[in-house]
Amino acid sequence: MAKRFDQNAGPTQRQQRVAELVRHALAEVLSRGDVQDPVLGKHVITIPEVRMSPDLKLATAYVMPLGGRDEDAVIKALEKNKVMLRKEVARRVALKFAPDLRFHRDETFDEADRITALLRTEKVARDTGRPETDDDHDSDE
Repeated sequence: MAKRFDQNAGPTQRQQRVAELVRHALAEVLSRGDVQDPVLGKHVITIPEVRMSPDLKLATAYVMPLGGRDEDAVIKALEKNKVMLRKEVARRVALKFAPDLRFHRDETFDEADRITALLRTEKVARDTGRPETDDDHDSDE
């Protein structure tokens, strides 16, 4: 029986394992200062997540400079140096093909802040039946 490919399924265990290896390799290269770029040299860059395509030929790295400063400049510098970064990843991660790299801004912190703010609204508290606490500043008393 042939395996059926479900496009809605999450990443496979192999994709997750390779993504984590690529994430560690990129983080090591960037933390050691192996990339000679003035923009990258001025920033500490975190890579909270890498996602791999099903064929493992494309790695999308979600990055954020520490403090969130100069995000666009950092991503442009990473894109400019991606050939060198790809070679360094290939040296550190044993794969049949070195994955092509893409860099995107990590938006998880923004999304977490948005959800937290939404959960604190009066309407959500009323809809969920959450009892008011001393922490709630919107009490009617």
